[in-house]
Amino acid sequence: MTDTIIHSTLTFTQPFSDAEQQLLTPAAIDFLQALVVRFAPERDRLLKARQQRQRDYDRGALPDFNAETTSIRENEWQVRPLPELLCDRRVEITGPPDRKMTINALNANVKVFMADFEDSLAPCWSKLIEGQQVLREAVAGTLRFTRDDGRIYQLRSDPALLMCRVRGLHLAEKHVEWRDKAIPAGLFDFALFVFHNVRALQEKGHAPWFYLPKTEHASEVAWWREIFRFSEDRFDLPRGTIKATVLIETLPAVFQMDEILWELRDHAVALNCGRWDYIFSYIKTLGQHGDRILPDRQQITMDQPFLDTYSRLLIKTCHRRGVLAMGGMSALIPAQEETRNAWVKEKVEEDKAREAGNGHDGTWVAHPGLADIAMKVFDRQLGDRANQLHVTRNTDSPVTAERLLRPCRGLRTEAGMRANIRVALQYLEAWISGNGCVPIEGLMEDAATAEIARASIWQWIRHKQILSDGQLVTAALFEQFLDEELAALRQRYGDIRFQQGRFEDAAALMAQITTDKELVPFLTLPGYRLLA
Repeated sequence: MTDTIIHSTLTFTQPFSDAEQQLLTPAAIDFLQALVVRFAPERDRLLKARQQRQRDYDRGALPDFNAETTSIRENEWQVRPLPELLCDRRVEITGPPDRKMTINALNANVKVFMADFEDSLAPCWSKLIEGQQVLREAVAGTLRFTRDDGRIYQLRSDPALLMCRVRGLHLAEKHVEWRDKAIPAGLFDFALFVFHNVRALQEKGHAPWFYLPKTEHASEVAWWREIFRFSEDRFDLPRGTIKATVLIETLPAVFQMDEILWELRDHAVALNCGRWDYIFSYIKTLGQHGDRILPDRQQITMDQPFLDTYSRLLIKTCHRRGVLAMGGMSALIPAQEETRNAWVKEKVEEDKAREAGNGHDGTWVAHPGLADIAMKVFDRQLGDRANQLHVTRNTDSPVTAERLLRPCRGLRTEAGMRANIRVALQYLEAWISGNGCVPIEGLMEDAATAEIARASIWQWIRHKQILSDGQLVTAALFEQFLDEELAALRQRYGDIRFQQGRFEDAAALMAQITTDKELVPFLTLPGYRLLA
């Protein structure tokens, strides 16, 4: 075992234990290195283009449909036909590639498990390595977990299909360097999953299937297209073998959906309404626009006009181009208390019924206990069909930029501000402690929902908003509430748990990213520096 391992031009800063030696074989590293050398420089250019677009928005510009790509939007074309296995995705479950969670998810009453290396995983090195090993065993059908009491968990004979969400373009993998710089995290996740699973997946009649997060522009999926093609050539795969679902979870991307599908037309199988990140992106993209400030998070529901328009446009675009339109995540989780649990089930059913009625082909849940509810809703809507590609939404009124950008009305309250602080504090404490998927106050929170919480307060401070009781939102008021909520958490958890945790670090991080003059693009960027 050594502290630093240099393999040709890649440098690994973590020691290689048995697990690393099984995954990071010379051949696997060669593949990763080939991807990094060829594609990392372009990723840096794409991030610079993002930053320039954001500077334009900060100076007053608004996202809009691109006049230069009108022909792509107006002409009739479709993507490569969907593989039969991916035509029915009516319920999907998501979560980090934890051993027990992966077994439970693959055994749930769902069609797909999306193993998430992004929003629901705090990217500790050990969790990244363990996650890749878990997926390798899941593909092989050998995945098992034994509890301390001896109870054994293992895969059923016909588990759900497996998809892998790699980390976003903005994230780096600090434990692997090329030319003294951390490599793109998504390439690390992609390379190991493909290298170790492509042959076993082929033998099952499957293929490497991915979710691509945080896309803002069609040029970014064009980058992934070239990565897919390079990898298909490397492993002698027919063109279009590797498939991807693109999350439309940023405000700029909703104006680029046709272009995204055009660039990825050999590989695209669906777009997904990543609603929580989309709300965060609305705040971030329009952060300097004082006339587009959102209310309390609890009031930003999918029946708000700007979100409903986004969902309907995604359905129309997807079905016109021959791909599935996946609905969003219900963050609610089952409760032990009977009355609360009945309310949770009712709200989840309402949410999924709205999606199914609008024409979505499937949806997400965060907990296996809610899979049956979502499945029942979509079974009722679909009947004997696999999907709703026949729903064209051609009678909808034309979607304009104004409709997509229209702010939603609602109150900004002290209770809502304090709830944001509590959620962000507890999530950040968990994340920097290594846990990226956390149940908080009846919701399964991940990075996206925590982003909404802290970005909302930043924007309220920036634009001197007045709460419903007349209080002016200032940095001082935020810091007062932060101190009070931190003290309340200490009382709730007790001194021992509080001291063993990282609540003070979380509070310092939240104070920094909420009161900075400029909005920090992603909380995971400064948070990553605090993560082992």
